[in-house]
Amino acid sequence: MDKIKKGVRLDHISKIYQDPKTGKDFYAVKDTSLTIEPGSFVTLLGPSGCGKTTTLRMIAGFESPDEGEIYLGDEPINALTPNKRDTAMVFQSYALLPHYNVFDNVAYGLKLRKVPKDEIRERVMHILDLVELTGMEGRMTNQLSGGQQQRVALARALVIEPSVLLFDEPLSNLDAKLRVSMRTEIRRIQQEVGITAIYVTHDQSEAMALSDQIIIMNKGVVAQIGTPQEIYYHPVSEFVADFIGEANFLRGKMTGTENGLAVLDVEGDRLAVAPREGMRVGEEYTVVLRPESAALSDEGGLPCTVELSCFMGSYQNYHVRVGNTLVKLAENDPRNKRIYRVGEQCHLTFAPDTVHVL
Repeated sequence: MDKIKKGVRLDHISKIYQDPKTGKDFYAVKDTSLTIEPGSFVTLLGPSGCGKTTTLRMIAGFESPDEGEIYLGDEPINALTPNKRDTAMVFQSYALLPHYNVFDNVAYGLKLRKVPKDEIRERVMHILDLVELTGMEGRMTNQLSGGQQQRVALARALVIEPSVLLFDEPLSNLDAKLRVSMRTEIRRIQQEVGITAIYVTHDQSEAMALSDQIIIMNKGVVAQIGTPQEIYYHPVSEFVADFIGEANFLRGKMTGTENGLAVLDVEGDRLAVAPREGMRVGEEYTVVLRPESAALSDEGGLPCTVELSCFMGSYQNYHVRVGNTLVKLAENDPRNKRIYRVGEQCHLTFAPDTVHVL
């Protein structure tokens, strides 16, 4: 596509619904401002009811914001109907036309736009090649696997050459293995075409694998925006840390500093961690520890008791008790390492710079 790439900007967007039980108004999305760069792949991630799908549907034009303005490039689009917006949606249900073959499903949007027949054929065959369905154009959609149907839905959205491609949980109907291969395909195609993509999911591994940026939403507001690495290693809250990957939370009071590290009292033991700005002696802090950053040893670190020891092939899965706190950890490649058994006393260790202080 040689057209100018466009981004999306949300300017103080809100959507208000009425609770059918109480009759009271509530914000499904509240005062949200976002800038999505042209050509980027951005994922809206969060639990059910957080506002991510409502936000996507407002960009698509299926819902209207009650407050604020949406821009596609520099153009305000609130007043435009979905078919007048330079966007295309790939749905969770695929929404294929069952009485049409693959070619006619993909060509449908072009026919509505009165594109000449020769151009339709050329564009459809090019897109089918891009999604690796060449040779299947004559098949009926009910003769296709779930993954192939998803590719048809993707081709149908891409063939009209929108500026922005919108995805509403498109892989949730596929089995786990197919989801992984399809998300790789979606990312490959998006990068090859260079299109701006906005993707909704509640699956954090999907968001990590696909995105240039992740927007985590909670209760209608944006909790954090950042690259997958920023959000994983530097979450701004316990909600974000717990939602993206698995996290342990150790709570302690700062007692001083030592060799540039902050020293905390955690469950009556000393813990040295890389400090964050503004830490003060006497204040309470929460330390985020990822399971893969920790290990068990005979000495050093925080004393603990093993409550679960389970061989998982590529890693040994442990649950240990530090004082009153349960900590989960995953020791990679346990083959030549000492395996701790349930009930054993040992020590939880990790490098001071592998944790994040909230």
